[in-house]
Amino acid sequence: MPPKSKPTDRAAAKHESSQRKIRQKAAPKQPLSVADRLKRLFTSLCAQIDGGHFANAIKTCDKILRLEPSDHDALQTKLFLLLQTDQYAAALAMTLPKEDTQDVHDRAFEHSYSLYRLHREAEATTVLQKVKEKGVDEGADRGVLHLEAQLAYRQAKYDEAAELYNQLLDTAEPNSEEHSDILTNLEAAQKHLDFQTSGFLRALDTALPPTAAAALQTAPPPQQTQQQLASVSALADASNAPAPKEKAKKVRMKRVPNGVVPGVTPPPDPERWLKRSERTSFAQGRRRRGGGGATQGAMEPAGGNSGGKGSGGGGKGKRRK
Repeated sequence: MPPKSKPTDRAAAKHESSQRKIRQKAAPKQPLSVADRLKRLFTSLCAQIDGGHFANAIKTCDKILRLEPSDHDALQTKLFLLLQTDQYAAALAMTLPKEDTQDVHDRAFEHSYSLYRLHREAEATTVLQKVKEKGVDEGADRGVLHLEAQLAYRQAKYDEAAELYNQLLDTAEPNSEEHSDILTNLEAAQKHLDFQTSGFLRALDTALPPTAAAALQTAPPPQQTQQQLASVSALADASNAPAPKEKAKKVRMKRVPNGVVPGVTPPPDPERWLKRSERTSFAQGRRRRGGGGATQGAMEPAGGNSGGKGSGGGGKGKRRK
């Protein structure tokens, strides 16, 4: 058999294990480094965008930008999310030019698009023209053409808009969503263009020559004929004539109670639905009955017979012994 351990050895081992646990609990947890926190935040950001949770994704971008304010990926992602959620004023604030940096050139197209969505077409056209002068890559050039066509349509430049839409239609993928949108916009621009170039407006301008308009201004007012005067007087007499009397409504005999003759039988008492104490006849009856009684200071008729009758009447009820 193995030798038994002494009680002092067991107590020392127990004390050592408890001290080890205390040291483990007391040791503070080391905070994550900035790189680890950014890695976790970017992982959450990708999951939120894939799930369509754009509002939470914008908050995650703000957390990343608090740790790294100049992170290009976080800035571009937040700008994309603001445009996706129709927050064009906030997107415009992100794309405003800064004096100390040249990063505004990378977001000039988004700046022009935000101005377009805020119905500031003149400013959007100016910014977009600078983007075109700077030059864009092949992928961004298609977006610039789309925005340029939309701005031309907004500013009633339908011929320019139709030309740009035709240019986009030639290079669009058939049976795609972009192809369908371009066809719709092109049809709208073409309708406006046909209306302007159909000659309808020019026909209106040439319908009355300037001499005819001047002659109408200097011509005397037309005189009323006898027939027009007669019609005016007839209308005045008709307006002053008394209104015709309304025909008496025919009584439906089915609704008349038995024993009632319309026009002969007196109408029912309008107060028949009230309590007797609330009717006017109830108060009049009380006044009438009160007026027939004895007045103050009235004297009883003379004679003992009346008094005897009264006393005798009062004594009839008593039983004699």
